[in-house]
Amino acid sequence: MEKSELLKLVGKKIQKLRTERGMSQVDLVGLIERKIDTTNISRIESGRTNPTLYSLYRISQALEVPLKELVTFQNEND
Repeated sequence: MEKSELLKLVGKKIQKLRTERGMSQVDLVGLIERKIDTTNISRIESGRTNPTLYSLYRISQALEVPLKELVTFQNEND
């Protein structure tokens, strides 16, 4: 798998989990206590940046999912 493809899959997963919870990007940033800005969340969700492991951890905590859920891709044709 190419790096760009992996980043897009992670981003799509984050976006899907966020929207399933009825959250905006601003809401997500608020739960992360503003240690990531909205622009960075947008770049992560679109696969344009490579988030750190710690950023992914903070996002998973804000979305109330295990970290592994952000990087598990079984049926991504949803």
